[in-house]
Amino acid sequence: MDNLLEIKDLTYKKNQKIILDKINLELQPGKIVALLGENGAGKTTLMRIIAGMAKNYQGSVTLLNETKEAMRKAHLSFTDGLTGFGDSTKIQDIVHFYQVIYTDFDDEQFDQLRSFMKLDLNMRLSHLSKGMREKLIIALTFSRKADLYLLDEPFSGIDAMARKKIINSIILWKADQATILISDHFVNEIATMLDEVVVIKDKTVLTHQSTEAIRTNNLSIEEYYEGLYLKEDE
Repeated sequence: MDNLLEIKDLTYKKNQKIILDKINLELQPGKIVALLGENGAGKTTLMRIIAGMAKNYQGSVTLLNETKEAMRKAHLSFTDGLTGFGDSTKIQDIVHFYQVIYTDFDDEQFDQLRSFMKLDLNMRLSHLSKGMREKLIIALTFSRKADLYLLDEPFSGIDAMARKKIINSIILWKADQATILISDHFVNEIATMLDEVVVIKDKTVLTHQSTEAIRTNNLSIEEYYEGLYLKEDE
C-alpha cells in the first residue's frame, strides 16, 4: 500500500537549538496513530511542520505526493486553536470563514457535529469555556473532508464524560481512507481506537509500532509507553 505521509531525515532548529533531529516516519491511509512523548518532546512542532505552519527545516515532508506546504495544506485538517479570531467573534462567523477558505468544508457534517457538541452558533469565543472551545475546534476540524487529520492535545479541557463520547465517535467522522495523527496525554482513553503508536524521544522517533504487535506481548498501550521510560531509568 502506498504511504499517505512520508517524512525523511527531518531536522528542525529554532534559535539554533535542535528541536527535532533526523525524523523518519511513514503513515498509511486509513490509520489512527498516536503520537506520544513527554512535554517538550517536539510533538506539536512535528505536527506544525506537517501542516506547513513551521518552515525552514531540513529533510522532506510528502503528503499524497505533495511536498510544497501550500499543496499539503489542501489535504489536511489541523486543530490550530482558533488563534486568528478575536474573543468577540461569534461561532457562526468562524464557520463562515471556514466555508469560504476551505472548499472541502461540509456544512451538513458541521451541523451534525455542532449538535453533538451542543454548540450555539450565536455564542462568542469569549463566552466559551476551554472545554467548549476545544469541542468547537474538533467540530471544525472534522467538518473538512481531509486525507489527514492532525489532532494536537484535543481533549485537555473537556470533561471525562464528554471526552469519552467524543473519542468513541471519532472513527465515524472520517472517511475510511483518511488517517488521524493524534497527540494526547489520555493514552488509556484513546487506546481502543488506535492502529499504531509513534513515540518521540530524544528529538527523534524512538519507535513506531502497531497496536496489534504491542498487545501480542500482553501489554496495554499505556504500559508499553511507560515501559520505554522505565527501561531508561534502570
